[in-house]
Amino acid sequence: MLWIDVLSRIVHVGTAITLVGGSIFTLLVLLPSASQLDDSPHQQLGAEITRRWKKFVHIGVTLFLVSGFYNFYRAAGQHKGDGTYHMLIGIKMLLALVVFFLAAALVGRSEKLAGFRKQRKKWLTVLVILAAIIVGISGFAKVRGVPAAEQQVVAPI
Repeated sequence: MLWIDVLSRIVHVGTAITLVGGSIFTLLVLLPSASQLDDSPHQQLGAEITRRWKKFVHIGVTLFLVSGFYNFYRAAGQHKGDGTYHMLIGIKMLLALVVFFLAAALVGRSEKLAGFRKQRKKWLTVLVILAAIIVGISGFAKVRGVPAAEQQVVAPI
């Protein structure tokens, strides 16, 4: 199973690099640059970028879900009774669902979610901040390691 564990980790981290990096680039470089264009070229550029980026978002969310659940399944046994780990990963998963929703709303076509696209900079900023929090939680949970059994004892009330 080692090769599957390694592959899953590479897929998860590689997907994070691609989607989070692309979102940061869009927020800090592309949107400010595109705002300098006249309306017609701006709209054309936006439509073309969304058409291409949508594929990355949909495939990326799928890869995140598959590799994330597999990674959690593999790690959960080592963290049995480790409430801090499960709390952190639970928060990470909930935040990830919000990020997935925002990413899909920003590349989607639903009229009900058009408000997100009209305020693209605002919601992309929220997405990037949440993604940074997720990366921070992930990094801490990974380097924190597995606490010894005696450290997991709950203090009496």
